[in-house]
Amino acid sequence: MSSKNNFMFGFCLVILFVNAASIDYGAALTKSLLYFEAQRSGKLPSNQRVQWRGDSALNDGKDDGIDLTGGYYDAGDNVKFGFPMAFTITMLAWSATDFKSQLNSKNELKNALNAIKWGTDYLIKAHKEPHVLYGEIGEGISDHKCWERPEDMTTPRSVYKIDQQHPGADLAGETAAALAATAIAFKESDSGYSDQLLAHAKELFDFAKKFPGVYTSSIPVAGKFYGSSGYEDELLWAAIWLYKATQDKTYLDYINEKSTSCGGTRLNFSWDDKYIGAQVLVAKDLLENKFAGNESTLLNEYKKNAEEFICNCIRKGYNNIQKTNGGLLWWDYWNNLQFVTTATFVITTYADTLSATKNSLQCSSGNVEPLQLINFVKSQVDYILGENPQKMSYMVGFGTNYPQEVHHRGASIVSIKKDKKPVGCQEGFDQWFNRNAPNPNVLVGAIVGGPDNSDNYNDSRDNYKQAEAATANSAPLVGVLARLTS
Repeated sequence: MSSKNNFMFGFCLVILFVNAASIDYGAALTKSLLYFEAQRSGKLPSNQRVQWRGDSALNDGKDDGIDLTGGYYDAGDNVKFGFPMAFTITMLAWSATDFKSQLNSKNELKNALNAIKWGTDYLIKAHKEPHVLYGEIGEGISDHKCWERPEDMTTPRSVYKIDQQHPGADLAGETAAALAATAIAFKESDSGYSDQLLAHAKELFDFAKKFPGVYTSSIPVAGKFYGSSGYEDELLWAAIWLYKATQDKTYLDYINEKSTSCGGTRLNFSWDDKYIGAQVLVAKDLLENKFAGNESTLLNEYKKNAEEFICNCIRKGYNNIQKTNGGLLWWDYWNNLQFVTTATFVITTYADTLSATKNSLQCSSGNVEPLQLINFVKSQVDYILGENPQKMSYMVGFGTNYPQEVHHRGASIVSIKKDKKPVGCQEGFDQWFNRNAPNPNVLVGAIVGGPDNSDNYNDSRDNYKQAEAATANSAPLVGVLARLTS
């Protein structure tokens, strides 16, 4: 090789090294958890770090004689939707259990548990009686007609619930899953709280089993925003988390019973479809020999479906997920990154279990080693964090080039800490939404919907399909980022 070629080879290696080293996963992890503080509803705590936010929705539930303050706004609006909120908490709790050591080593475990508890404290309040669960505060259509900060919003704070006469097994099931997963996350640090969470989770699972049906039949106003495709996946998901938390054979019997109808090979994992999550949890336990022999045989269908999904994501399966030319997994024009973050999470946690049990993934096109899976995950996370054709980080506040006009009411209006003058319903549109300028408050750590299938992104506040962030986008990424720091 000539000296010129040697120089060019070395130069390329340096460039590759610099690019790899330039992704600071630890900083991204810190920012991802800060985002949840920006989404808080209710009376903010003294240790609140996102200072442009203030107290909001302090009378939620008051007209109905119940305290429903707290919890999270789901995305860029001021509604508390229980269905995606519960999924967000489940994924944060899964992150905190599977990647506890990595979170702890980066001094982020406490922040992760605080983010989880902010949600579960609210979910406990919302579960007023064994067969009553409040599932939404505020109403999307009226909320979307106004552009106001949560601190001084004027839109109605109507409350919506499910009960025996108006069931919602999907909502109750997902909430049970969130509380059971959180019970595991808090078992060592706060056993009393863990026991309280489990008691609620058991009641909610019983409620969901006895009174089937989708929650949007009982809370139709939620359907336009978070419609549900069924409730069987949430029941299964909840049963698995409850079994992991209790080792009660009742839940294992339910999991075995559903082994012939555990969802098949799914197309995605999301706040609506939990089958992949359930399949991966069972598959990991199978690899770790946590089931007896006859049970292992029954449960193999879960593992088969989980592995087929992962093979499809890494494009070594029978029905591969589409990719953009820039290398991003592609599902949908509207908020595609929500599917990328969940997929990377299940691939990451499964890769670690494969590695720990000295196994590899068997795909239709050959064996895949755990390290190959982690490298694939890195490619997706690196794309999100700026290694893409636009050279844009789709995590707000990370790097130097990130979305400036995030579709978010609170971030796009001057902070109430700087200007206490109320911003009216239409005034918010006129003065802030339609402003062709960066948001005055940076929504640090938020994951926006992301680019289209041509790797293009339109950074405009009215482009809610690409420019709106959501808690369900960020929760799975917390665990992935924690893992990539190790």
